[in-house]
Amino acid sequence: MKAVVLAAGEGTRMRPLTSTIPKVMLPIANKPMLEHIVDAAIEAGIEGFVFITGYHEETIKEHFGNGEEWGVTIDYVHQKKQLGTANAIGCAKGHVEGSFIVLNGDVLLSSSHISKMIEREEDAIITVKRVENPSDFGVIETEGNRVSKIIEKPENPPTDLANAGIYLFRESIFELIENTPLSQRGEYEITDSLQMLIDSSDNVGYEVLEEEWIDIGRPWDLLDANKVLLGGLKPEIAGLVEPNATLIGDVSVGEGTLIRNGAYIIGPVVIGKDCDIGPNCFIRPSTTIGNDVHIGNAVELKNSIIMDGTKIGHLTYIGDSIIGRKCNFGAGTKVANLRHDGKNIKVNLKGKRTDSGRRKLGVIMGDDVHTGINSSINVGVVMESGSFTGPGEIVR
Repeated sequence: MKAVVLAAGEGTRMRPLTSTIPKVMLPIANKPMLEHIVDAAIEAGIEGFVFITGYHEETIKEHFGNGEEWGVTIDYVHQKKQLGTANAIGCAKGHVEGSFIVLNGDVLLSSSHISKMIEREEDAIITVKRVENPSDFGVIETEGNRVSKIIEKPENPPTDLANAGIYLFRESIFELIENTPLSQRGEYEITDSLQMLIDSSDNVGYEVLEEEWIDIGRPWDLLDANKVLLGGLKPEIAGLVEPNATLIGDVSVGEGTLIRNGAYIIGPVVIGKDCDIGPNCFIRPSTTIGNDVHIGNAVELKNSIIMDGTKIGHLTYIGDSIIGRKCNFGAGTKVANLRHDGKNIKVNLKGKRTDSGRRKLGVIMGDDVHTGINSSINVGVVMESGSFTGPGEIVR
């Protein structure tokens, strides 16, 4: 069986992290989120993939190639315009036979759930998740073990079963997709195609998702996903750890990386290849450090994602933050991550002030950002790719 993976979008709510790469290639626990999805699908028995790509698709192709490294086949189909989920799934016509599973490139789930899905034999299967606030989601109405209706954000939800956007289909879905009208949003919605199938068949089922499910829609969701995935980390030391460095708990160190004396690292932490860490730095749990990263003397990191090629100068603090690629922190840069009043931190996303739902959140920093010495960055700040601060500057 093949998996069709929807990976064409930019992820505009993830800006500026997606200024040069698609959302599905953002790193979590030092692997692109799309790779975590591929790994789970392979473990469940999937042998071939169809990637529906678009925005900066070259980065996906460069990383995965034809799938040989993973022991699978990967086909690529370019979606010219993002015209909805039905349109995206329809791009896979001619690339799959019989049954196939549809996965979203920004939704992490377990291999055990995928295994349950591919064992089903109905015309279609919808993955659903029990939620406390079903009126915020598309929900299904059921009759026994069958789906009788899909309702988008109902005022009075008939069930607490929210559509999780993961499906099992047969090739017959393509004809329904071709006959699906534009929605009020101006898109071709797969839920409309599914309702057409439900109306013509009593053989659409559902599978309740009991395991971990992480929908990554906003930058801080990366931190939640990172914490979960690091929790299953199998530590491996492939680099050099000097004798007076201290590693506690599950810590992985990549090839060519040097952990200098006085470094104090509490896992779970993963550090990539060819990094220079320390001396005398403090790296706290749930931190991911990419490849070719330098962490200087007296630097403290906590619950953060540091992407490839970034240099963090001495006397710097970064907590609860996502740092892009090839950034450079001047000595003494401090990132605040907690409001004095303890309230949730708000962030500007797509021009709107958005409640992150988090009491602790530092900076969301794009690629190639440079900070001057003794810069101070306030909570919830978004710094665009290529921006910079002067010495002693305060960023609010």
